[in-house]
Amino acid sequence: MVGQTDIAESVLSPDRLLPAEGLPLRVARELYESVEDLPIVSPHGHIPVEWFAQDKHFANPTDLFITPDHYVTRILHGQGVALSELGVGQSDFTDQQARNAFLMLGKHWSAFAGTPMRYWFEDSLARVFGIKKKFGPETAGAIYDELDEMLKTPEFSTRALANRFNMDFVSTTDDPVSDLKLHDKVNADPGFKPFVAPAFRPDKYLEPSRADWPQLVDALGRSADIDASTYEGFTEAMRRRRRYFKDHGAVLSDHSHADLNCERLSDGEVHLLFGEAYAGRIGAKDAARLRAHLFNDQARLAQEDGLVMTVHPAIARNYDATAFANYGADVGGDIPARAEYVEALRPLLNAYGNNPDFHFVAFTDDETVYSRELAPLAGFYPSFFIGAPWWFIDAPDSISRYFHDVVPYAGFTKLSGFIDDTRAICSIPSRHDMNRRVTASFVASLVCDRRISMEEGLEIVHNQIAVQPKHVFKLDAAEQ
Repeated sequence: MVGQTDIAESVLSPDRLLPAEGLPLRVARELYESVEDLPIVSPHGHIPVEWFAQDKHFANPTDLFITPDHYVTRILHGQGVALSELGVGQSDFTDQQARNAFLMLGKHWSAFAGTPMRYWFEDSLARVFGIKKKFGPETAGAIYDELDEMLKTPEFSTRALANRFNMDFVSTTDDPVSDLKLHDKVNADPGFKPFVAPAFRPDKYLEPSRADWPQLVDALGRSADIDASTYEGFTEAMRRRRRYFKDHGAVLSDHSHADLNCERLSDGEVHLLFGEAYAGRIGAKDAARLRAHLFNDQARLAQEDGLVMTVHPAIARNYDATAFANYGADVGGDIPARAEYVEALRPLLNAYGNNPDFHFVAFTDDETVYSRELAPLAGFYPSFFIGAPWWFIDAPDSISRYFHDVVPYAGFTKLSGFIDDTRAICSIPSRHDMNRRVTASFVASLVCDRRISMEEGLEIVHNQIAVQPKHVFKLDAAEQ
């Protein structure tokens, strides 16, 4: 029988997330230890570049662990805690309010049992800050005070943390009109180890149904030094800005729309609908058709500039109208929806899917599509890769199901490698370590079943951590 002390110690067990015992455990240990200390490659994330440019010191533990992390605020909101009590959208959040928010996290800690957020948080406390006492209502205050003191020291600035985490590559998420000067500033620092790459995120510029779309088109044109008020001008502006991003280190464009429809319009129709949209007269149905065409254009432009195209559709954004009105976007009020890839992507994959130099990475929050749609597509098309479990499903059980669902149909070589998709900087090493443990466990099951040799298992695990993400996101080409 496992006792209470054993449970507390299991949080940092060297065998956490590995098989329970016997040969599977011994094999998984060896596989995990072979990749445990490899550098972190993070091709998709949301750490603001400003944090690195300013070498940000977090104001307090709530500023680090709670306010910017919608994974955490969403769970607390579900327990009846107002987002304002967590610092979300509050420009004048006091030190006392911040401490109260952390105490609130401790009060509701039982709500996080079984979640990856609990795993990441406890792992971060222990491995980043050296705090190994059990977190909960009774200890939250003392732990807050310990963290608060450490965050005031140079060792816990954003640059110092990234260097300590052995981060090799990290991508931000950026507006196409950004001048990227902060990326240049950060990457010019010889004392800062990671390369911080921008990522081209054009979603709002591809949505003609937006009331502010004409103004966005004008802003895009100004950034590209061209009149973008016509379809030809708009396309050229996109071409120039994508090239600008690539020249500044970007490796990907990132896209999230309600669906992946990408049917192209005739030349006459696209010019007509673009003009209607720019004049603010387009209807919803035609706006959706134009968006599908403009989204397809991003794949067409990728044939020229070589940027990897990543997609993660079917999220009901800002689902809670009150939270959106009071706090804005990205505060946890988004909900996954049903996703469809096969029919939606037919025009795009028929046009570009057989180009091995075009890399298309499909992420999903709908696990039902892994074996039915994504794995067969990746197994056939040279360009198609299956994104790692992301956002709502980047948990140990989901990662394990992902391997079981896609590897039999597509193989390891068509997976994206892990991405952490986070704004919570201290969770980055925890997330990557979690993935390395689950990867080792899955590969160990193949070794123990005598389906692959141990030598092959070591190679597969190493490739998944160190080789595959660089290949899929073309980092290997950028290093040459």
